[in-house]
Amino acid sequence: MDVKEELNKKKHADSDALETVLTHVGEFGRYQKLLFLGMAPFGVFFAFVYFVQMFITATPQRHWCRVPELEHLDLELRRNLTAPPKGEEWDRCLMFDANWTHVLQNYSVHPDTPHVACRDGWEFELGDIPYKTVVSERGWVCENAGYTPLAQTIFFVGSFVGGIYFGWMADRFGRVPALVGSNVIAIVGGIASIYTTGIWDFAFCRLLVGMSYDSCFMIMYILVLEYVGPRYRTWVANLSIALYFGGGCLILPWLAVWIGDWRNLLWATTLPVLVIIAVPFTVPESARWLSSRGRANDAVKVLRRFEKINGTKVPDDVMDEFIVSASQTRQTNESMKDVFKSAPLRKMMCIMVVVYMACAAIFDGLVRMSEGLGFDFFITFTLTSATEIPSVTLLAFVLDKWGRRILTCGPMIISGVLTLIAAFLPKGVAQVALAIMARFLINMAYNAAIQWSAELLPTPVRASGTALIHVSGYVATIVSPYIVFSERVWSSLPLLILGLIAVVGSSVGLLLPETNGLQMPQTIEEGEKIVSSYTFCGKAEDVEVASPEENDKLKALIT
Repeated sequence: MDVKEELNKKKHADSDALETVLTHVGEFGRYQKLLFLGMAPFGVFFAFVYFVQMFITATPQRHWCRVPELEHLDLELRRNLTAPPKGEEWDRCLMFDANWTHVLQNYSVHPDTPHVACRDGWEFELGDIPYKTVVSERGWVCENAGYTPLAQTIFFVGSFVGGIYFGWMADRFGRVPALVGSNVIAIVGGIASIYTTGIWDFAFCRLLVGMSYDSCFMIMYILVLEYVGPRYRTWVANLSIALYFGGGCLILPWLAVWIGDWRNLLWATTLPVLVIIAVPFTVPESARWLSSRGRANDAVKVLRRFEKINGTKVPDDVMDEFIVSASQTRQTNESMKDVFKSAPLRKMMCIMVVVYMACAAIFDGLVRMSEGLGFDFFITFTLTSATEIPSVTLLAFVLDKWGRRILTCGPMIISGVLTLIAAFLPKGVAQVALAIMARFLINMAYNAAIQWSAELLPTPVRASGTALIHVSGYVATIVSPYIVFSERVWSSLPLLILGLIAVVGSSVGLLLPETNGLQMPQTIEEGEKIVSSYTFCGKAEDVEVASPEENDKLKALIT
């Protein structure tokens, strides 16, 4: 028997014991299927947390200065008397500096009348956005137009803080407490947003909601993946996002139109999250996490529950071996500090951060441009969101065949090319069509990257590591509202920026190793092995060098 192979078996016996137990429990039994269904409310709420702010701060495009003296007149007449002509439309931020008593005598304004900024706020024609929003209620247009991207940026600042905190919490105290905590803070921030009156109290409440994004779903996502066998992991990972997150995206715009009020919309999208109360009684803690903390008895209790519900039986000798190995794991207590001490994992983290930031910026930028592509906001958002289900379902079919690397970098570069082409087309059907195709492809890249990052990181740091990677995405999304806002400088600039980001992100992603078909690493050492055993061109020769003492011991054992 080869000495190197025997040494490798010895090194990874602890992880193999857990994998063996999970195989006997069932890779995708009845309990795992119930957990997959249990992801539904968190996936839908994940979509609500992410996108509801777009619908409560949507800006009606047809607005003009309010003049109290003219409020008794017909809408079109008072707009014509108030707003100076500007091309084929009218100026939205200036008004005639007229004597309104004289204007009302003959219902006309001399074209040479001087212009001034709005004095008494704005009037909004609720056509393209058929209900009152925070923007139309509080006048966040013209000189106040920066309030909307500012509030969105502060939301992602909250995501940055919450991602780090709840990721650490999930690895320190468990997946279930972090899942409950992240959703509770979303409920608090969402309801508090309803009672705000200005920009700063609103921004603070959105910061609280932001702290739940995306931990409100991703912690459940990680927990379920840790119970599913490698053969089913891709389906569970991608269909959960396609069906639940994608479904939430399709529901939200028409829920907003049907409810017709931004405050009631917040009630409708926040109160259902109270389902989180049932989580401690229905969702099991991760056996992988429990074993990584040396809590063998707690892990066994959970696994026994899986046996009962799945109708399976783990042999006593297999369970005993797992208990011994889990107890020994307690000595390591690995953390993110160990990841950054490891050169291979440190390099992997840096590359994945760049890839994830690129995916996040392109995805978020294309979503936010729904309002400015020349079509109805709600229809454009629905069409681009409708790509989520087919694109991620397609990804589930091909991800295990083609691999994570190809299906992250390939769709990203193609979406970048489409975006660059769209930058030089006029607003309308062609530009929207290219944006929808680009969104379809970036959905694939984004979701492949999410699963890729979870599979690269060892169990003791999987939640905090993926949180750190996702936090990097929040940095990109902090900037993305301003990328979209840059169309005020040049209408094609946002698409050009997004296209260049795609080129850079896809190029860097080619340096990451493939994880297709591999078991999720249980230790830092196993993570290093995955990263080190692949090259740019494919799988490298798996070489491990044992110390002379270890070789001598193994040779003696074999002989």
